[in-house]
Amino acid sequence: MSDQSGKKFLITGGTSGLGLAAATALTAKGGEVTITARDLKKGARAQDQSGAAHLLQLDLANLESVREAASKVTSPFDVVILNAGVMAIPYRLTSDGFEMQLGTNHLGHFAFAGLIKSFIKGRLISMSSQAHRLGTFGDHSKDEIRKRALGKGKYSPWSAYGDSKLANLLFINEIERQRLRQKWDFLSLACHPGWANTNLQKVGPMMAGRSFQAKAMIATSALLAQTPLEGAYPALCAATYPNLMGASYLGPNGLGEMRGTPKFTHGKALAYDQTLARNLWEVSEELTGVTWEG
Repeated sequence: MSDQSGKKFLITGGTSGLGLAAATALTAKGGEVTITARDLKKGARAQDQSGAAHLLQLDLANLESVREAASKVTSPFDVVILNAGVMAIPYRLTSDGFEMQLGTNHLGHFAFAGLIKSFIKGRLISMSSQAHRLGTFGDHSKDEIRKRALGKGKYSPWSAYGDSKLANLLFINEIERQRLRQKWDFLSLACHPGWANTNLQKVGPMMAGRSFQAKAMIATSALLAQTPLEGAYPALCAATYPNLMGASYLGPNGLGEMRGTPKFTHGKALAYDQTLARNLWEVSEELTGVTWEG
């Protein structure tokens, strides 16, 4: 990674895992990094650890917090990395009545990025996952998308996570289409980390009271998965590598894209479905009250 002096970065979820690793790496290369955190005490510890210049309180599962955080963004960022997320957790609703995984991983980011759109000058990056291949959104209709976003019907933690990660790719691809039409200043890009040893894997089992499963996942990840820094390589590449094209998708180059150095990759076909992407966009605007026009 080249010298990043003079460049400004914002990373959601910078208190641990991939976000903390990316913040630390960018700061080490001279970047001015802002991280977000739900808990300011935890955020302050991460800020000290990473060397991040600024800390912004943000709870993506609360639209009031999203709007408050966005109102504090008053100067441009070269790169915004939408990294924060939850994975395969038991059924929960956000404070706004959204299914927690879609509400946090997609709707919260959709609203936050839309509100700060005029301050994004270079690149907007979304952290997806190989688990997007589990996502379907049923019959792809607005009614079905709305139903899943509101947590109605049968719930499966991994199916909901797959929908949220598929939403990340649909979101980035739709932004690129709109960017070309509306001549927005920034590129939209996506990445996935492969299998990285972060806290994300243990949260779901712990919330479900499955301590043995949580311990097993922690031990397996520690033995087989990449480090958080290695998992952050695709995001760092998306953030800093020159001359990337809009809607590029980066992931590890190893077997099954589970580990390795960054390469260009491709999501499943549904991630490029323009009708589904537009339906998701319109439902997201409706539910969050945030529009991206102009």
